[in-house]
Amino acid sequence: QAQLVESGGGLVQPGGSLRLSCAASGSFFQSYIMGWYRQVPGKQRGFVASITTGGITNYLDSVKGRFTISRDKDKNTVYLQMNSLQPGDTAVYYCNAGGIIGFWGQGTQVTVSS
Repeated sequence: QAQLVESGGGLVQPGGSLRLSCAASGSFFQSYIMGWYRQVPGKQRGFVASITTGGITNYLDSVKGRFTISRDKDKNTVYLQMNSLQPGDTAVYYCNAGGIIGFWGQGTQVTVSS
């Protein structure tokens, strides 16, 4: 079973940056598409970004140009670099392996507020 451990969340002012990390167990990291989703209270968890094993990326329209997903094969880690953060980005961010029917991390809170 995949183990996904997120880190890097926190409180940041509007316009600031954060980098989320997701450490994954090796066998799953090499085989699965990896992604980030986010959820706010009262709403469904939604797609933010994904990256295939071949490095092809996909983004939610509202984060294009601000967020960058990447993966480090040597460290079995996926990153989400978030720049120009806005209050609307406030959510719990979840790391995912294998799509919505795959595996999930425990989530990390990102709060954008002045």
